[in-house]
Amino acid sequence: MREEKKTAVKAVKGVKVPVISPRKIRLAALLAVMGPGVIAGLSDDDPAGITTYSQMGARYGYQLLWVLILSTLALILFQDLGSRIGVVTRQGLIGLVRQKYGARSGVFSASSLILANIGTMTAEFAGIAAAGQLFGVSKYISVPIAALLVTFLVLRGSFGRVEKVFFILSALFLSYVLAGFLAHPDWGKAFRGMVVPSMPFTRDAVFIATATLGTTLAPWGLAFIQSYAVDKRLTRDDLKLLRVDVWTGSLLTGVIGFFVIITSAATLNRQGIFTITDASQAAAALEPLAGTLAKELFAVGLIGAALLAASILPLSTAYSVSDLTGRPAALDDGYAEAPLFYGTFAAITVIAAGLILLPGAPLITILLWTQVLNAVLLLPLLCYMFGIARDRRLMGEYRAGTRMQSLYLLIIAMVTVAIAAMFWTIAR
Repeated sequence: MREEKKTAVKAVKGVKVPVISPRKIRLAALLAVMGPGVIAGLSDDDPAGITTYSQMGARYGYQLLWVLILSTLALILFQDLGSRIGVVTRQGLIGLVRQKYGARSGVFSASSLILANIGTMTAEFAGIAAAGQLFGVSKYISVPIAALLVTFLVLRGSFGRVEKVFFILSALFLSYVLAGFLAHPDWGKAFRGMVVPSMPFTRDAVFIATATLGTTLAPWGLAFIQSYAVDKRLTRDDLKLLRVDVWTGSLLTGVIGFFVIITSAATLNRQGIFTITDASQAAAALEPLAGTLAKELFAVGLIGAALLAASILPLSTAYSVSDLTGRPAALDDGYAEAPLFYGTFAAITVIAAGLILLPGAPLITILLWTQVLNAVLLLPLLCYMFGIARDRRLMGEYRAGTRMQSLYLLIIAMVTVAIAAMFWTIAR
């Protein structure tokens, strides 16, 4: 028996077959489950998010890093809740909202999500256009190519193939980590900014803190992870491994945001460059401060972020519209089986790409109203998820306990205060 263990084989009816160790079995099981958490989490670090993090670092240095920590914790808890709801109920978020709270609530949620997602999708293509221009590529070339790539990926690929491409795009986020080290940040100040809450009570500081919470805990990400877990056909037996995936993805989201902030703090803020209107400006400003490689790494990360989010956002919308109407919504279905699902994906992509290519398009207005819609939608979605989490009829033995309900309520209260503060500053 010992000799068999050493050679890692055993005889089965005269045939020698490899013995697979329990560790390898657990790893294979985790890799099979992984996807919803990592992909949904990292897609939150889209160009709008990178721009927000860059603004935070440029304007306030390391001071507001604690806001990112709180936002990441909120992301972990609600992404975990969304994936669990999807696995247990086998339904997407908008469909459950319609079932539990009525058709009016379902239509409101889906309509707000569609409008907000069109605006956010426009921001993704704006990120692709800006990053392309850093390498000398016109937006009239980069945007149509990107739109065709993401559309071809989803319309022609199986679920497994699409997911592999998502993972490849996710790997590009590592460039932000490398750019952060090249910037030589003050690690002591960064640690202090993470653990010591402080904030100037100004309009800009309140707005950037609220925007950080909103871009990290994005409504479309919450809708996506639940539907994606359903589409991946995960079961209740997968929940423990799925939690590992969700925590990993959410933590990586926070890590990428952290490195974007400290890169901007160590270069832009230190040199007195306090105003950044988009992430491509942050990348361009890095060149004289941290070198050409830092600029190029930041730009590559921006392209990866934009392509990933440009794939996920229309998927989130397509899932939600299909959930609302009760129509098929699965990447393994053909166009003939799920025309509404694929038609919604294509429509969102074409509209957003078209807005970017229009000469003189009011992009700032679009992005402003997108932020407002996201803020309006985030709070009711969190409340809907809280109500579903404590519904014994829907969740059964997976109903949220008292301690988790208290944590969800605490996050909802934090989001309420942040949104109220944002509207107060806008109204002033």
